[in-house]
Amino acid sequence: MDREGIGKLYEAHYMRVFSYCMTLSGDRMLAEEITQETFFKAFKKREDYRGESDEVTWLCAIAKNIFVDEKRRSSKTDSLDEIPEEIPDQAEGIEKIAADRDSSFRIHLALHALEEPYREVFELRVFGELSFKEIGLIFTKTENWARVTYHRARLRLQERMDIQ
Repeated sequence: MDREGIGKLYEAHYMRVFSYCMTLSGDRMLAEEITQETFFKAFKKREDYRGESDEVTWLCAIAKNIFVDEKRRSSKTDSLDEIPEEIPDQAEGIEKIAADRDSSFRIHLALHALEEPYREVFELRVFGELSFKEIGLIFTKTENWARVTYHRARLRLQERMDIQ
């Protein structure tokens, strides 16, 4: 892959890889860092790409490995970052903000409680907007496995939301 090919790869897949990283991390800054590191590693190891899967699938697999490494590294340091509180917009009613945050929080709690691989497959499909084929390739499974796993994740998430 030459310089022009590298540039085309970056332009073609940046948003999908970034979206996938956002799905994994839930943190914009971390997702940007992982995305940049993903393309850096892909460019560095471009000879290793065998073409057995789509380029975006290959890139997402690299991103997933970087994310896992980052989580391991951060869990060893046990550093907790403070999350700044947002100041609510006065134009919106405080009741609406509270209700939306409450619903969103409940959904995220239920999603967080899902066991793997259900949680990741659900996030890849919904937030990462990946196809079942791409999800299957990331997990080195079949497209049908991705469909079944996603369906089961939806059912489990629905059950948890009904309980709460």
